[in-house]
Amino acid sequence: MSALPETHPKVLRSAGASSLGAGHRDRLISLASPVLLLLLWEGLVRAGALDARFFPAPSSIYHTLVALAGDGTLWANTSASLQRLLWGVLLGGIPALLLGIAMGLNRTLRALVDPLVAATYPVPKSAIFPLILLIFGLGEASKIVMVAIGVFYPVLINSCTGVLEINKIYLDVGHNFRASRWQVFRTIAIPGAVPHIMSGIKLGVGMGLILIAIAEMIGAKSGLGYMIWNAWEILSVETMYVGLLVIALLGFLFSMVLTEVERVLVPWKTRR
Repeated sequence: MSALPETHPKVLRSAGASSLGAGHRDRLISLASPVLLLLLWEGLVRAGALDARFFPAPSSIYHTLVALAGDGTLWANTSASLQRLLWGVLLGGIPALLLGIAMGLNRTLRALVDPLVAATYPVPKSAIFPLILLIFGLGEASKIVMVAIGVFYPVLINSCTGVLEINKIYLDVGHNFRASRWQVFRTIAIPGAVPHIMSGIKLGVGMGLILIAIAEMIGAKSGLGYMIWNAWEILSVETMYVGLLVIALLGFLFSMVLTEVERVLVPWKTRR
């Protein structure tokens, strides 16, 4: 008896079930790895292998976290950071997405913008924060602009790369059917570049979390970065770790959510 062809329904169902099982396994591993790290940390502190003055046990940090959540300090600072991050991601990500796709479609625009990106991207974003403060002041605008700059470059570079990776035959088909520039942009460029765009958004959100913490340490009276810096000034080590762990947890959650979105938008990529 000959082997079943790849298009046979049983083969397709088997492939779908295996990919679904692999997806559940990946989720479990992603959830288990930070838990195992915390358990190892707790064990090392209790065994005396780590100095509790500098590396408090996760159980001690948890008690501090509960206390800060109970009096509202943690929620107020987390909310302030998330609002700044949201506006920064929108302000930096949307223009970067549109410009990156346009650069991928237009050789002249790419030749014009590429040198500017190459020259400005390596500049440390934290190094230009004093200039941002000078221009935008100590208010919310300076923090949002800081995040926007950090988000802009990964989204721009990955969006442009995603369009350039699209097989040229799809663009030729669009031109042969006399698709307008907007139709090519909407129906070919964006869908084809989605895998790279999602990678750029992940990198951009991670960079945004880093930069918002730095910005809040220097020129803010609220936010997780401010909470960490203020805890350092009064030598409250557990509070410092609460701020750091909340930032790490936010990064983990954002990554998980974006990964799930990517599973929906780009199912062929996540099955590899």
